[in-house]
Amino acid sequence: MRIVSPERWLGTVPPLWRALLAALILGGALLELVQSRASLLRDGIEVRLKTAPVDPRDLFRGDYVVLSYEISQVDAPAAEGFRRGDTVYVTLAPGPDGLARVTAVGRSKPSAARGETAIVGRVRSSRGCSPGADGRPDCSLGRQRLRVDYGLESYFVPQFGGRAIERTARDRVEVVAAVSGSGQAAIKRLLIDGKTVHAEPPY
Repeated sequence: MRIVSPERWLGTVPPLWRALLAALILGGALLELVQSRASLLRDGIEVRLKTAPVDPRDLFRGDYVVLSYEISQVDAPAAEGFRRGDTVYVTLAPGPDGLARVTAVGRSKPSAARGETAIVGRVRSSRGCSPGADGRPDCSLGRQRLRVDYGLESYFVPQFGGRAIERTARDRVEVVAAVSGSGQAAIKRLLIDGKTVHAEPPY
C-alpha cells in the first residue's frame, strides 16, 4: 500500500479548502489561548503585588502602563549560578499588610507551603552579589541579586485611561495578579489607594 505524504496530500486540496483549513486551525489556536487566559484569571490564586518606582518617562507608553514590582529584584543562592534568560521560581507569601513578600528563590517549582504561592519568571539580569547592611555588594553572603520579569510588566488601559495612573505616585499603586498552579501569572486588577481602577475582563 502506497503511503501519501501529508505535503503531497495537501497539494491535492483545492486552494479554497486549504484557506478554510488554515483559518480553522488558527481560530482553534486563538480560542485555546483565550480559554487558557480566562481559566487563569478565574481560577488562579490571587496575590497582591506592590509596584516599585520606575523612571516617569517610561511609566506610560501609548495605551500601556509600564510596571515594576518590589518582587522584581530578588536575592538567590549564588550557588545556583543564575544567568540572563534562565527560568526562576519565586515563592511568595503575604506580609502583615497583605502584600506579597519573597520567601524563596530556586530553579525548580517548589512544593509551596500553606499560604505560599510559587510564581515563575525569567531572569532579565544578574547584578552580582546581593547588597549587605550598608547597601554595598557583599559576596560573603553567598547570594546574588537578580532582576526578574514575570510577564506582568505592562498593562493595557483604555484610551486616555492611563493619564490618572501616569500622575499617580508609585507607592499608591498595587496590582492583583492571578497565579496558576504551574506558576504562570496575569494581571487581574490594577488598584490605586486600594481601589480598583481597572479590571481585566475574563474574555
